[in-house]
Amino acid sequence: MIRTPLRPLARILDARQKGESPEAIERENIRIRHEQMRDQARQRAEGRLLVLGVFFLMAFLVVGARMGMMATSEPREPRAEAPGSVIHAARADIVDRNGALLATNFETHALYAQPPQMIDPAHAARELAKVFPDLKEQDLLEDFTGKRKFLWIKKKISPEQMQAVHEIGDPGLMFGARDMRLYPNGQLAAHVLGGAGFGKEGVSAAEVIGVAGVEKYFDDYLRDPANAQLQLSLDLTVQAAAERVLYGGMKLMNAKGATSILMDVHTGEVISVVSLPTFDPNARPRPLASGDASDTPLFNRSVQGVYELGSTFKIFTVAQAMDLGLVNPDTVIDTKGPLRWGKFRIRDFRNYGDEMSVTKIIVKSSNIGTARLAMEIGAARQRAFLQRLGMLDATGFEIVEAATGKPLLPKNWSEISAMTISYGHGLSTSPMHLAAGYAAIANGGLKVQPTILKQDGPRKGERVFSERSSAAARKMLRKVVTEGTASFGEVAGYAVGGKTGTADKPRPQGGYYDDKVIATFASIFPAHDPKYVLIVTLDEPVDTTSDEPRRTAGWTAVPVAAEMIRRIAPLLGLRPTVEPAELTDITLTQN
Repeated sequence: MIRTPLRPLARILDARQKGESPEAIERENIRIRHEQMRDQARQRAEGRLLVLGVFFLMAFLVVGARMGMMATSEPREPRAEAPGSVIHAARADIVDRNGALLATNFETHALYAQPPQMIDPAHAARELAKVFPDLKEQDLLEDFTGKRKFLWIKKKISPEQMQAVHEIGDPGLMFGARDMRLYPNGQLAAHVLGGAGFGKEGVSAAEVIGVAGVEKYFDDYLRDPANAQLQLSLDLTVQAAAERVLYGGMKLMNAKGATSILMDVHTGEVISVVSLPTFDPNARPRPLASGDASDTPLFNRSVQGVYELGSTFKIFTVAQAMDLGLVNPDTVIDTKGPLRWGKFRIRDFRNYGDEMSVTKIIVKSSNIGTARLAMEIGAARQRAFLQRLGMLDATGFEIVEAATGKPLLPKNWSEISAMTISYGHGLSTSPMHLAAGYAAIANGGLKVQPTILKQDGPRKGERVFSERSSAAARKMLRKVVTEGTASFGEVAGYAVGGKTGTADKPRPQGGYYDDKVIATFASIFPAHDPKYVLIVTLDEPVDTTSDEPRRTAGWTAVPVAAEMIRRIAPLLGLRPTVEPAELTDITLTQN
């Protein structure tokens, strides 16, 4: 704004010519200026009062609306919020195929201290050491009397411990709400579930994250608030029975460890998977800092245990040879031994004679016979077949540990490698690989992808061999139980078929132990209409019920598998049936 001068020169000069006083002009201009300033001040004041009035009106409206909302809402206890980012503690439940609870959340509390607010640190330290015997009174006292203003004492406490701390009565001891992961069945299916721990933490909340098993594999899914639960393919009742039988068998056979896998041959669903020794995911132990990984209960033998599985591989060799048209079940093979290849000698467990049919090679478990079939197949075709079967890659089973169970392949897949691999030596795979392979034999020749998730129906994979070869292989597996090395595997009414495998255990420094083996029985049932595959593997078993120790799978793994089938088959809804007889030596005549 341009201000008018109080003594304008033009008017002053004009006034002097007329004989008037210039002071009157100045007084008049001062009056006019004061009136303008007064008007501007009044306008500013009126504007400020208007803005202030609108502000107070809005404030009263907001307060009134909030009071109305509070009056119509449900009462709720206020909770103190920790500063920082929001922590999402919710996590979906995990259930079995029938909806039985395997993992859920449980509300608990954490205990922390604020030393500046403590009244009697010495008394608090002494009483806390009584409530928590793993804490040392002297260490607590040093923390309480030091310079620290905040420290965690316990991340999880029970209601009884919380009450005991309340009774100490020190205002510097405080509690923070927590959601912890609870596994109501304890050790049951521990290796599948894995376990959970805390991620981001605040005084009033903590983030629950998966640390192993399906908890870690499906961590993002379980933490998504949109998902209420994760349904697994496991059957809790079958799992409990399998764990009990396998534990008893491991103790009876004096084994270091054991694993079993029960799989649906049409869907790939794993109904039960056990690894022993096991642990409680509610109190997950720490991993070993050094030494053999298989010595810790955390080691999952079903997917992480990569072993030479011995003669269980022979059925794959025979099935491929039949599929290629090289042999049929009655083809006679030269089994005269030992079979020489360069400096190597391949021998059978016993002298089975100079020749045997292909069926007898499986029933008697002849290394020489399967090695000769492998020579006919060739290393390249054998490797391609095992690749299609899924034996040369990680299984893809949906727990994080499965990715570490990669098969150990020979550096040079030569003819001698093909010969030894044909009877399960020179190629190390996991029992989960073996289960998937036997499922393909059982279901008519279709590749199976193992899964821990419940499926809606059968999943048809790539065809790896023909239905005809599959049917012939199943008949051979049945004869192994009725006539061969797995005679202890027979379970009345369930027509078990399978193959034994006993492999010498390798030394860490190279070579093999003389008195340690991996004993495996790979079975299907019912053999005439297969629905399930059961793999039982024992680590370093020895049967001491006779004068001489016996370590072969026929004496160790087979009886355990038979007892498991006897217990779980009724739980699976399978009724004992009469096995259909083969109609042989019957001639149709007409009148």
